[in-house]
Amino acid sequence: MEYISDINIQEGIIHIVDSNSDEPILNEYSLELNEDIYKFLHKHTEKCFNDEELKYAVFNPERNIVKELVQDYLNGIENDLIGLSQELARQLFIIMKGNVNIPSCDLIIVSIITDQGPMIGILKMDYVKNFTHQVEFKESKIGIDIVPQSAGLPASSQRIQKAAFIKPIREEQRYNLMVIDKQRKSKDEEEYGANYFISNFLGCSIINNERDMTKTFLKATENWTRSNIVEDADKAERIRTTVKAKLKEEDTINIDELSNELFKENPQVKNDFSSFVKSHGLEDEVAIDKQWIEKKLKRVRLKIDRDIDLYINEEAYHDNTRFEIQRNGDGSINMIIKHVMNYLEK
Repeated sequence: MEYISDINIQEGIIHIVDSNSDEPILNEYSLELNEDIYKFLHKHTEKCFNDEELKYAVFNPERNIVKELVQDYLNGIENDLIGLSQELARQLFIIMKGNVNIPSCDLIIVSIITDQGPMIGILKMDYVKNFTHQVEFKESKIGIDIVPQSAGLPASSQRIQKAAFIKPIREEQRYNLMVIDKQRKSKDEEEYGANYFISNFLGCSIINNERDMTKTFLKATENWTRSNIVEDADKAERIRTTVKAKLKEEDTINIDELSNELFKENPQVKNDFSSFVKSHGLEDEVAIDKQWIEKKLKRVRLKIDRDIDLYINEEAYHDNTRFEIQRNGDGSINMIIKHVMNYLEK
């Protein structure tokens, strides 16, 4: 996956898109990028680029206003970011008026320069309920109450639910934009309009990237191990250690070859493992996101016999002078923490 490591915000505009109103409130000025505002926008943009829900997407072939307007700006045909942002806010408002489930928001449009080139960022800032104090004078006395603010913006420490970063479209490009589209948890998986941001507003389709495939592969192997290797901690540990070693050492993993290495003496289990992992939308070859794996495998969390939690970093896990797996020959294992000189109780 192409990770964005350098972000420079050139310009930003904010609009009020409240579905309870008859029209969106459109800003006619760019934001003053003073230190506080720049820091606020930069932190949100950086969090989006680092969010594990960030996906690759390509625009659908049908005509789409968002795609056309943004491409005209990125290609220098139009240079009015305020006008572009106003039209984007209008398009989102039209969609919101047709679906009462879409929360009102402030829409922030930013023009940014990154180490992967220029982009237009679209940040949907759903309102959060905040509280503040209110001072009143009552009969010459001071009264202070706590009052709600229903139209607060997400703090820079919070993650936003929907955002897009659009690139200039070029031939043979792997993807046109990067998208975050987190869904609200609902019992109704087919909730009307749940995919409005991707399908109706942006007019794009999600495509797999290396991080998605790596996450899916690791989760699938773990789920298979939990379901099929229940009372044999020795075998489960060997599977997990082998899978993690492959993820760290290889750029791609062939699922059938891995399955054969793990279960070559049991053809039925070998086929079951391969079929299960591939059923999660994976091809025979899985491209590994090395940066994500390095971060993911830094720490190991073990849930032992349902009543012991153990957090250990990868270096200590593989250091036999500090931590050791002893195999008892009956499917059970001993996990030994060695040479403890200091510990804290939390």
